[in-house]
Amino acid sequence: MLSLDGASSGPDDWHMADGLSLRADAVIFGGGVAGLWLLDALHREGYAVILLENGALGQGQTVVSQGIIHGGLKYTLSGAFTSSAASVREMPEVWRTCLEGRSHPNLQRTRVRAQCCYLWRTESIASRLGMIGASVGLRVKPTKIADSERPAALALVPGTVSRLDEQVIDPASLLSDLALQHRTRILKTGNQHSFKIAKHQSETVVTLNRGDETLHLRADTVILTAGKGNAELREQFGLKNHTMQLRPLHMVMVRGENLPEINGHCVDGSKTRVTITSDRDRMGRIIWQVGGQLAEDGVDMDERELIAHARQEISESMGGLALPGCEWATYRVDRAEAATSTGIRPDGVAVIEEGKVLTAWPTKLALAPMLSKNILAKLPKPAETCATELESHLANWPRPDIALPPWELERTWFAGD
Repeated sequence: MLSLDGASSGPDDWHMADGLSLRADAVIFGGGVAGLWLLDALHREGYAVILLENGALGQGQTVVSQGIIHGGLKYTLSGAFTSSAASVREMPEVWRTCLEGRSHPNLQRTRVRAQCCYLWRTESIASRLGMIGASVGLRVKPTKIADSERPAALALVPGTVSRLDEQVIDPASLLSDLALQHRTRILKTGNQHSFKIAKHQSETVVTLNRGDETLHLRADTVILTAGKGNAELREQFGLKNHTMQLRPLHMVMVRGENLPEINGHCVDGSKTRVTITSDRDRMGRIIWQVGGQLAEDGVDMDERELIAHARQEISESMGGLALPGCEWATYRVDRAEAATSTGIRPDGVAVIEEGKVLTAWPTKLALAPMLSKNILAKLPKPAETCATELESHLANWPRPDIALPPWELERTWFAGD
């Protein structure tokens, strides 16, 4: 239920001496794809829910991701396609129906960079075996294309080139799309939030301060979807922090006016040697984001070392493709995910339930729908709550901006010639 300070809602009511006291079914911390998708799902199921973000929406992992709606390619290459990971195969179709407006959330305003990816291989035996694995394990099967159908960037590749009907989205527009639909349910907290736990333990009180205003959000359930930020949040809630692991990446970017557009993976045995996605910056230049094994190998390299390595890898994996006149830069990001005993990537989403606090990691952007479904199954039914009334009392609180993609941030770009 929703109750204003001073109103009584039974034995669990906790009087706030100052400020406005509002009650919600759930409060979500973290405005990346996981939190925003969950916000949409809970709202549509009738929950009175508020999302809190202390920076820009998607600023951690979402906005710097490459935007490929994966169907489990890496699992098929490594031969680790477990029963849990098998559900990943359904994600491209789940997203496609949302992007076309045929299911919820309606993502018709999300920009699709490309309707498909390409898989290509070199002439090595390992590369050939990797392509066979991709053909066996994926729900969306790669289809070999004729040389005349190849994108310009892959014209020189000596091995097979296949089309994989997995869409590539613009993560920033996804964030904007979801945020626009739920603006009244998203608050920016800055660094001014604090937590209180009611003595009766039936609700968590999140206290927000803005100038002379104080807001007490009384949540039946708190859900942490802040990625790397979950560690700090768990500390503030008095929870142990052995539940999360970080796997760093050092990504490469290339920009140039005449750079050919390409979205896809070079397969090399059990790994994707390079994964490249394309977009345009605000000046109209083509931008490549380059990840895959390259980004993992680059963790221990500085910028110049990684750029030199990337130039060689791109040339060798793309038939000697030269990129004259282009500029290069790098950025680092930590992938936050549930801890595993071996430290390897989890094969699916993870939700840890500790009383009324749930901590969640989707592992990959494409798994956000699966994560929301998992969390919904753990929640009690919503109370007879007036969500509209709750949101009306928050109308004047600030809203977070959308994070900028990495190529639009101030950084050093190096000439490649």
